[in-house]
Amino acid sequence: MNKCFQWDQCILEHFFMMFLLFLKVVVIKSNFISRAQKVNVFLHVNDGSSLQSLQVVAGAELNDPLLTFGSAVEVSGILQESPHEKQPLELQADSIRVIGECDPVDFPFKVKKRHGLEYIRQFPHLRCRTNAFSSLLRIRSEATSAIHSYFKDNGFVQIHTPIITSNDCEGAGELFQVEPAGADEHFFSVPAFLTVSGQLHLEATAGAFSKVYTFGPTFRAENSQSRRHLAEFYMVEAEISFTQSMEDLTKVMEDMFRSATEHVLARCVEDVDLFHRHVTPGHRVNSMLKKSFPVITYTEAVDILTRSSEQFAFPSDWGCDLKTEHEKYLVKHCGNVPVFVTDYPYDLKPFYARDNQDGPRHTAAAVDLLVPGVGELCGGSLREERLSVLRARLEQLGLEDAYSWYLDLRRFGSAPHGGFGLGFERYLQCLLGVDNIKDVIPFPRFSRSCLL
Repeated sequence: MNKCFQWDQCILEHFFMMFLLFLKVVVIKSNFISRAQKVNVFLHVNDGSSLQSLQVVAGAELNDPLLTFGSAVEVSGILQESPHEKQPLELQADSIRVIGECDPVDFPFKVKKRHGLEYIRQFPHLRCRTNAFSSLLRIRSEATSAIHSYFKDNGFVQIHTPIITSNDCEGAGELFQVEPAGADEHFFSVPAFLTVSGQLHLEATAGAFSKVYTFGPTFRAENSQSRRHLAEFYMVEAEISFTQSMEDLTKVMEDMFRSATEHVLARCVEDVDLFHRHVTPGHRVNSMLKKSFPVITYTEAVDILTRSSEQFAFPSDWGCDLKTEHEKYLVKHCGNVPVFVTDYPYDLKPFYARDNQDGPRHTAAAVDLLVPGVGELCGGSLREERLSVLRARLEQLGLEDAYSWYLDLRRFGSAPHGGFGLGFERYLQCLLGVDNIKDVIPFPRFSRSCLL
């Protein structure tokens, strides 16, 4: 005799979170949302809380021509054990009401057709209803939580750095200027821009707290539609006071990567498995966690590139910035695991990077974390805490007046410190093996794209 459970409020909250259940688009595995037999009607409903749908069994009298793929329904009935091994529970429906109709002819996703990421990218307002993208969003949510948990557990204070700023932290000039529509003069006393990094403001707060971080949107006005670029993306940035060496930074970068990845793999088993089986088959992230991340210097990296038989499109001489093709080759050379590259040429790095004061090849105490499939994931440095050295650097660049407040941080009780930034979307690409960065963010913004 089957055990039956009355559909009470407790069971409702436990299994569905809400009473309104949405019919879910199946991209990877074709599935009938409803199928009628002489006796029963079968529906698969999903509220987005997991990859698994719930089978609803209803008498033929409850069949409704409006019950189509993609429609929203309200179902009530008795939740009971299922006779099928692959589904522990099913719902014996007493009533079914169509809340929102969906025309299956006009709906861009078809029940029996497998749609790839490139196709569903055309419908940013609807793609969250597909299995692949709903899995991505659950993973993204869990990864966000994991990163916050790591910092909280390790004594970091979260800082909400400003979105509007006058600073060009990266020094590349790829800024979105912010002004009121139709204004004849600046709203602020100086030109204002959407932030490219919260780092400089984190450095200010690092004078009061030993460990700080921020996690929020950043903006780059890169005129690119490549699979690597977005105009709006999310950055995880941290700043640590009283650093003694580069190892103080690389330890946090590696520990955060491991902690977040292990958390996601443990909490999102089905969602990650969907990607690794059907979207990016063969991709495995577990192998990245088996060994400590190797560390090489920029000079050693250039030597590896020079001795390789690979034909690169860009030069790899000492003093040249490493391109994506170089970064991916270095990762492969080191065993397809994340690898740190340290001590870049001084002239390649921004004014705040600490001068190693070495020679004859002049380097800065900077570090990048390169990962499989992506290249650069994190970039960081020890910061120049010596007032005289920093002032000379700013004078050389003609920035002393603009960053007088930044010099104040060194004048009044400065301590050696350093920090880094991690591109969150690139982290998700690394985790899941996704090639196009536009497929790991809910609503991608890039040059010449249409905005919702």
